[in-house]
Amino acid sequence: MSTVLFDTGDLNEVEEAVSASYSHVRLVRPADETSMHARIARSQLCSTPVDDVSFGLDVTYQMEPLDTILLGRIYSGAMSVDQPGLEPRVFGPGEVTAAGAIEALPMFGNVSYCHYVLVSIARSAFDEVAANPAPRDGTAVRLTANAVATPEGNRFLVRAVDHVCTDVVANSQVAQSILIVSAVRRYLAACMLATFPNTAVFEPTIEDRHDSTPLLLRRAMTFIDDNAHRDISLADIARAACITPRALQYMFRRHRYCTPTEYLRQVRLHHAHLELLRASSETSTVSAVAARWGFAHLGRFAAFYRQEYGESPQATLRR
Repeated sequence: MSTVLFDTGDLNEVEEAVSASYSHVRLVRPADETSMHARIARSQLCSTPVDDVSFGLDVTYQMEPLDTILLGRIYSGAMSVDQPGLEPRVFGPGEVTAAGAIEALPMFGNVSYCHYVLVSIARSAFDEVAANPAPRDGTAVRLTANAVATPEGNRFLVRAVDHVCTDVVANSQVAQSILIVSAVRRYLAACMLATFPNTAVFEPTIEDRHDSTPLLLRRAMTFIDDNAHRDISLADIARAACITPRALQYMFRRHRYCTPTEYLRQVRLHHAHLELLRASSETSTVSAVAARWGFAHLGRFAAFYRQEYGESPQATLRR
């Protein structure tokens, strides 16, 4: 369910609302622009705002540094995004941008009759999903550009944002699941690291390869088994095993032929199976159980379930 932050033809109201929602901004429209209309409808995925924005005017903006990165997906119109040290870029329909990619620097540009969606991404989310050691001063993973590196990367990220908006934001039951919302936040951060230029290092070091003993693997698996009902990240699992996230991923690929995230999904699928066995079809639903264990897409949940247990989750619930 969305909340309309503003729906107005008053530029001063727009300026005040945008400043309150993101960061202080100054908006200027051409002198011959006599009419306008702007609207923002906000959906909240726990602490992650997802905003549907329409600007029915041509306006330039100057915005103070953002605390978060705004992942923008353009539906129509045009938006330019510029920060000191970056090449100015204009983004149009079917393109994505990372507004505020460079931390602690102001942002300026132009929005022209544009309809787009903005997803607020915490900068700390990159450290949660990158296979890098825990950040020290100045070593946090960060983006180095506000545009994706390739057309293929752009198409991939557009599909990712559309999936979140269609399958998560628009589904009230799914949007209320803490496990799903946390996974979505990390999913988008991982997609951004896969498509935007950034400082993450993904190849395991010699030290990472040494930190892959069966004892450490058992420690990591035990932590996952005991905490699958909680919102846990790659970084959380690595800390529990006393190794780097990069070493954790290498260790699972070497010994389990899967990633830590895939193993976590297997454990949560098992818990969902046990819950369906105990539940009654009169008081429970497959979609509710799937959402409770972090599965946002019911079709994918059913496919994983049938592959593992040889029947549909609905068949298990009816027994």
